[in-house]
Amino acid sequence: MGSEMISIRNLKKCFGDNVVLKDISLEISKGSVVAMIGPSGSGKSTLLRCINLLTIPDAGTVNVGGQSIAFDGKHTKLPKAKDLAHFRSKTGMVFQHFNLFPHMTVRQNVMEGMVTVLKIPKQDARITADALLQRVGLSDRADAYPGMLSGGQKQRVAIARALAMKPDVMLFDEATSALDPELVGEVLSVIRSLAADGMTMILVTHEIAFAREVADQVIFMRDGVVVECGPPSVVIDNPEKEATRSFLSRFKTANINAA
Repeated sequence: MGSEMISIRNLKKCFGDNVVLKDISLEISKGSVVAMIGPSGSGKSTLLRCINLLTIPDAGTVNVGGQSIAFDGKHTKLPKAKDLAHFRSKTGMVFQHFNLFPHMTVRQNVMEGMVTVLKIPKQDARITADALLQRVGLSDRADAYPGMLSGGQKQRVAIARALAMKPDVMLFDEATSALDPELVGEVLSVIRSLAADGMTMILVTHEIAFAREVADQVIFMRDGVVVECGPPSVVIDNPEKEATRSFLSRFKTANINAA
């Protein structure tokens, strides 16, 4: 597993009277792959967004790659914009929807962050972009525009774009849920290759069989709390908690046991 990459302590988040995260504490090691599963509304996506501060926690501490920020409700003093951007740069995030720039080619979408944020010269950014597009199997689509791509291709461009920022951690928020079933496999294949390369990743997913295959650790969340956490052989195959067993019973045994 290696050293600790992410540490979360006593994290809380409310939206009005709705308590979405209730005192969450987690540690994720460098190079590990963590899958978060659970019913809709359990707080999985909110937790993911709190890790890179797209959503600001109400209380608790978030530490990514050794950089820590503490929150204490109204008294929290957020970092300066430059420091906040640096903190967020440690994580690459891939969303349900692709958020590609429609007026830019695939290559330009991947290059944009490198040129504007990292200040990498365009020629160097182009070389990196082309290498990343080759990695996700889209070299032949570099000059295409997003409107010319399938959903699976768009998501692979989004992954390449996130990787271009050289993050320490990749966060995937239901990266395949907006895709047609026949396109899911091509995106999961890219995620699988990143896991094999030792990239630290957190996946919010409903693909239970994939979570079982690729994750070192599975987190089951419900009602804003971590109900169960452990290796897939425990949480998915032999869950200890009734809430976990009830959730997993919705999935066909054949799918859960698929490799």
